[in-house]
Amino acid sequence: MPPRPIAPETLQLIDAVRNAVQEHSDVEEKTMFGCHVFMVNGKMCLGVENDELLVRLPPHEHAQTAEMPGVRPLSSRGMDGFFLISPVAYATRSAWQHWIDRALAFNPLAKASPKRKHKTSVKPADTSTQHTESTL
Repeated sequence: MPPRPIAPETLQLIDAVRNAVQEHSDVEEKTMFGCHVFMVNGKMCLGVENDELLVRLPPHEHAQTAEMPGVRPLSSRGMDGFFLISPVAYATRSAWQHWIDRALAFNPLAKASPKRKHKTSVKPADTSTQHTESTL
């Protein structure tokens, strides 16, 4: 099945986040969890899911942040500090900047995800081509 086209509003939001992180030297864009994610210094920092802004904030502020209007946790399973911010919560320039600044300020303190080790498959030696002289 071909990928679903991205809505123009989502593309605009992605561009706005891209502009917000342009001053950082180590930024990588990826698709993760159905979101367009911005990795800053190898750590997930910001992202976009439809019309919502994804931010990573200090986990110790999780409960307090989750109670704010227009904010919901990304997931309840071990993802403390990851939030989806609805348009109502970033509708003004100052509100937008608040979320961007908080995510970028936390990024240097955030834990990096452990690098996945690529499994290298070791093939067993092929013994079918070996000849033994004892059978001659």
